[in-house]
Amino acid sequence: MARKAAGGAGGAGVKSARRPEVRLPALVAYDGGELEPDGDYDGLAFTEADFAGQDASGARFMDCALTGCALDETRLRNARVLDSVFTGIRGVGTDLSEATLRDVELVDARLGGVQLHGAVLERVVIRGGKIDYLNLRSATLRDVVFEACVLAEPDFGGARLERVEFVDCALKRADLTGATLKDVDLRGAVELDIARGVERLAGAVVSTSQLLDLAPVLAGQLGIRVEG
Repeated sequence: MARKAAGGAGGAGVKSARRPEVRLPALVAYDGGELEPDGDYDGLAFTEADFAGQDASGARFMDCALTGCALDETRLRNARVLDSVFTGIRGVGTDLSEATLRDVELVDARLGGVQLHGAVLERVVIRGGKIDYLNLRSATLRDVVFEACVLAEPDFGGARLERVEFVDCALKRADLTGATLKDVDLRGAVELDIARGVERLAGAVVSTSQLLDLAPVLAGQLGIRVEG
Protein backbone atom coordinates (compact mmCIF):
# COMPACT_ATOMS: atom_id res chain seq x y z
CA MET A 1 0.00 0.00 0.00
CA ALA A 2 1.34 3.39 -0.92
CA ARG A 3 0.26 6.52 0.89
CA LYS A 4 2.35 9.06 -0.96
CA ALA A 5 1.20 10.81 -4.09
CA ALA A 6 3.10 11.72 -7.19
CA GLY A 7 3.07 15.18 -8.72
CA GLY A 8 1.25 15.88 -11.95
CA ALA A 9 2.32 17.87 -14.97
CA GLY A 10 1.07 21.40 -14.47
CA GLY A 11 2.39 24.36 -16.37
CA ALA A 12 4.47 27.29 -15.20
CA GLY A 13 2.67 29.46 -12.70
CA VAL A 14 0.17 26.80 -11.59
CA LYS A 15 0.91 24.06 -9.09
CA SER A 16 0.16 20.50 -10.16
CA ALA A 17 -2.27 18.25 -8.37
CA ARG A 18 -0.68 15.45 -6.40
CA ARG A 19 -2.21 12.21 -7.64
CA PRO A 20 -2.89 9.23 -5.40
CA GLU A 21 -0.88 6.06 -5.76
CA VAL A 22 -3.19 3.35 -4.50
CA ARG A 23 -1.65 -0.10 -4.16
CA LEU A 24 -4.22 -2.41 -2.67
CA PRO A 25 -3.21 -5.38 -0.52
CA ALA A 26 -4.61 -8.87 -1.11
CA LEU A 27 -8.34 -8.36 -0.67
CA VAL A 28 -10.98 -10.54 0.95
CA ALA A 29 -14.29 -10.96 -0.90
CA TYR A 30 -17.17 -9.22 0.84
CA ASP A 31 -19.68 -11.66 2.34
CA GLY A 32 -22.67 -10.08 0.61
CA GLY A 33 -24.51 -8.73 3.63
CA GLU A 34 -26.10 -5.30 3.80
CA LEU A 35 -23.95 -2.30 4.56
CA GLU A 36 -24.33 -0.87 8.05
CA PRO A 37 -24.19 2.65 9.50
CA ASP A 38 -20.78 3.32 11.08
CA GLY A 39 -19.52 0.04 9.62
CA ASP A 40 -15.79 -0.60 9.35
CA TYR A 41 -14.73 -2.14 6.02
CA ASP A 42 -11.02 -2.85 5.63
CA GLY A 43 -9.25 -4.74 2.82
CA LEU A 44 -12.44 -5.94 1.12
CA ALA A 45 -13.42 -6.54 -2.50
CA PHE A 46 -17.02 -5.65 -3.33
CA THR A 47 -17.91 -7.07 -6.76
CA GLU A 48 -21.19 -6.57 -8.67
CA ALA A 49 -23.03 -5.92 -5.40
CA ASP A 50 -26.35 -4.09 -5.25
CA PHE A 51 -26.34 -1.59 -2.39
CA ALA A 52 -29.39 0.36 -3.60
CA GLY A 53 -31.21 2.09 -0.77
CA GLN A 54 -28.85 0.83 1.93
CA ASP A 55 -27.56 3.00 4.76
CA ALA A 56 -23.82 3.13 5.46
CA SER A 57 -23.73 6.63 6.94
CA GLY A 58 -20.56 7.21 8.92
CA ALA A 59 -18.93 4.02 7.62
CA ARG A 60 -15.20 3.71 6.93
CA PHE A 61 -13.83 2.03 3.80
CA MET A 62 -10.07 1.54 3.78
CA ASP A 63 -8.00 -0.40 1.23
CA CYS A 64 -11.18 -1.49 -0.56
CA ALA A 65 -12.14 -2.15 -4.16
CA LEU A 66 -15.71 -1.66 -5.38
CA THR A 67 -16.24 -3.03 -8.88
CA GLY A 68 -19.49 -2.85 -10.83
CA CYS A 69 -21.57 -2.04 -7.76
CA ALA A 70 -24.97 -0.30 -7.76
CA LEU A 71 -25.29 2.68 -5.42
CA ASP A 72 -28.77 4.01 -6.22
CA GLU A 73 -29.98 6.11 -3.27
CA THR A 74 -27.25 4.57 -1.10
CA ARG A 75 -26.67 6.67 2.01
CA LEU A 76 -22.97 7.24 2.69
CA ARG A 77 -23.25 10.54 4.50
CA ASN A 78 -20.17 11.31 6.62
CA ALA A 79 -18.47 8.17 5.31
CA ARG A 80 -14.67 7.98 5.05
CA VAL A 81 -13.22 6.38 1.92
CA LEU A 82 -9.45 5.94 2.16
CA ASP A 83 -6.89 4.34 -0.16
CA SER A 84 -9.57 2.69 -2.28
CA VAL A 85 -10.50 2.13 -5.92
CA PHE A 86 -14.05 2.32 -7.28
CA THR A 87 -14.44 0.94 -10.80
CA GLY A 88 -17.57 0.90 -12.94
CA ILE A 89 -19.92 1.90 -10.13
CA ARG A 90 -23.34 3.23 -11.09
CA GLY A 91 -26.18 4.91 -9.30
CA VAL A 92 -28.62 7.78 -9.04
CA GLY A 93 -29.00 9.88 -5.91
CA THR A 94 -26.01 8.46 -4.03
CA ASP A 95 -25.58 10.49 -0.83
CA LEU A 96 -21.93 11.18 0.04
CA SER A 97 -22.61 14.54 1.67
CA GLU A 98 -19.93 15.60 4.17
CA ALA A 99 -17.93 12.46 3.34
CA THR A 100 -14.13 12.30 3.20
CA LEU A 101 -12.41 10.79 0.16
CA ARG A 102 -8.63 10.58 0.45
CA ASP A 103 -6.27 8.73 -1.90
CA VAL A 104 -9.13 7.42 -4.02
CA GLU A 105 -9.47 6.46 -7.68
CA LEU A 106 -12.94 6.57 -9.26
CA VAL A 107 -12.85 4.92 -12.69
CA ASP A 108 -15.57 4.72 -15.37
CA ALA A 109 -18.42 5.70 -13.07
CA ARG A 110 -21.95 6.30 -14.36
CA LEU A 111 -23.62 8.43 -11.74
CA GLY A 112 -26.41 10.97 -11.53
CA GLY A 113 -27.40 13.42 -8.81
CA VAL A 114 -24.53 12.46 -6.52
CA GLN A 115 -24.56 14.47 -3.29
CA LEU A 116 -21.06 15.49 -2.25
CA HIS A 117 -21.96 18.82 -0.69
CA GLY A 118 -19.71 19.69 2.23
CA ALA A 119 -17.42 16.76 1.39
CA VAL A 120 -13.62 16.78 1.46
CA LEU A 121 -11.77 15.27 -1.52
CA GLU A 122 -8.00 15.03 -1.23
CA ARG A 123 -5.71 13.25 -3.70
CA VAL A 124 -8.58 11.93 -5.78
CA VAL A 125 -8.62 10.97 -9.47
CA ILE A 126 -11.94 10.70 -11.31
CA ARG A 127 -11.13 9.02 -14.63
CA GLY A 128 -13.54 8.15 -17.43
CA GLY A 129 -17.29 7.75 -17.22
CA LYS A 130 -20.00 10.37 -16.84
CA ILE A 131 -21.45 12.12 -13.80
CA ASP A 132 -24.64 14.18 -14.17
CA TYR A 133 -25.70 16.88 -11.70
CA LEU A 134 -22.75 16.41 -9.36
CA ASN A 135 -23.41 18.42 -6.18
CA LEU A 136 -20.15 19.71 -4.71
CA ARG A 137 -21.59 22.78 -3.01
CA SER A 138 -19.38 23.98 -0.14
CA ALA A 139 -17.03 21.03 -0.69
CA THR A 140 -13.24 21.17 -0.42
CA LEU A 141 -11.25 19.73 -3.33
CA ARG A 142 -7.50 19.55 -2.90
CA ASP A 143 -5.24 17.69 -5.34
CA VAL A 144 -8.14 16.40 -7.46
CA VAL A 145 -7.89 15.38 -11.13
CA PHE A 146 -10.88 14.99 -13.45
CA GLU A 147 -9.57 13.01 -16.40
CA ALA A 148 -11.31 11.88 -19.63
CA CYS A 149 -14.73 12.14 -18.02
CA VAL A 150 -17.92 14.09 -18.66
CA LEU A 151 -19.33 16.34 -15.95
CA ALA A 152 -22.82 17.53 -16.90
CA GLU A 153 -24.10 20.50 -14.88
CA PRO A 154 -21.77 20.10 -11.90
CA ASP A 155 -22.44 22.46 -8.99
CA PHE A 156 -19.31 23.89 -7.36
CA GLY A 157 -21.25 26.63 -5.56
CA GLY A 158 -19.31 27.89 -2.55
CA ALA A 159 -16.69 25.15 -2.98
CA ARG A 160 -12.96 25.58 -2.51
CA LEU A 161 -10.77 24.11 -5.25
CA GLU A 162 -7.00 23.98 -4.82
CA ARG A 163 -4.62 22.21 -7.19
CA VAL A 164 -7.44 20.79 -9.29
CA GLU A 165 -6.88 19.70 -12.90
CA PHE A 166 -9.28 18.98 -15.74
CA VAL A 167 -7.58 16.72 -18.30
CA ASP A 168 -9.43 15.69 -21.49
CA CYS A 169 -12.58 16.37 -19.48
CA ALA A 170 -15.85 17.88 -20.70
CA LEU A 171 -17.25 20.45 -18.27
CA LYS A 172 -20.83 21.27 -19.26
CA ARG A 173 -22.97 24.03 -17.72
CA ALA A 174 -20.84 24.25 -14.59
CA ASP A 175 -21.94 26.46 -11.68
CA LEU A 176 -19.05 28.25 -9.93
CA THR A 177 -21.19 30.67 -7.92
CA GLY A 178 -19.26 31.71 -4.81
CA ALA A 179 -16.47 29.19 -5.47
CA THR A 180 -12.83 29.90 -4.57
CA LEU A 181 -10.19 28.65 -7.01
CA LYS A 182 -6.46 28.38 -6.47
CA ASP A 183 -4.07 26.66 -8.90
CA VAL A 184 -6.95 25.23 -10.93
CA ASP A 185 -5.82 24.13 -14.40
CA LEU A 186 -8.63 24.13 -16.97
CA ARG A 187 -6.41 24.13 -20.06
CA GLY A 188 -6.84 20.41 -20.66
CA ALA A 189 -10.64 20.54 -20.67
CA VAL A 190 -12.00 19.52 -24.08
CA GLU A 191 -15.17 21.49 -23.33
CA LEU A 192 -15.43 24.41 -20.91
CA ASP A 193 -18.96 25.68 -20.42
CA ILE A 194 -19.56 27.90 -17.39
CA ALA A 195 -23.25 28.56 -16.80
CA ARG A 196 -22.89 30.69 -13.66
CA GLY A 197 -20.07 32.21 -11.67
CA VAL A 198 -17.64 32.89 -14.50
CA GLU A 199 -16.28 35.79 -12.44
CA ARG A 200 -14.98 33.20 -9.94
CA LEU A 201 -12.38 31.96 -12.43
CA ALA A 202 -9.75 34.12 -10.73
CA GLY A 203 -7.16 31.62 -9.52
CA ALA A 204 -7.62 29.37 -12.56
CA VAL A 205 -5.60 29.11 -15.75
CA VAL A 206 -7.25 28.70 -19.15
CA SER A 207 -5.91 28.47 -22.68
CA THR A 208 -6.15 31.27 -25.24
CA SER A 209 -8.82 29.41 -27.21
CA GLN A 210 -10.84 28.81 -24.04
CA LEU A 211 -10.65 32.50 -23.20
CA LEU A 212 -12.08 33.34 -26.62
CA ASP A 213 -14.89 30.85 -26.07
CA LEU A 214 -15.64 32.40 -22.68
CA ALA A 215 -15.53 35.97 -24.03
CA PRO A 216 -19.33 36.30 -24.57
CA VAL A 217 -20.05 35.11 -21.03
CA LEU A 218 -17.39 37.39 -19.58
CA ALA A 219 -18.71 40.34 -21.60
CA GLY A 220 -22.22 39.68 -20.32
CA GLN A 221 -20.97 39.47 -16.74
CA LEU A 222 -19.16 42.80 -17.10
CA GLY A 223 -22.05 44.47 -18.85
CA ILE A 224 -20.11 44.94 -22.09
CA ARG A 225 -22.19 45.20 -25.24
CA VAL A 226 -20.49 43.71 -28.27
CA GLU A 227 -21.66 44.82 -31.70
CA GLY A 228 -20.43 44.48 -35.28
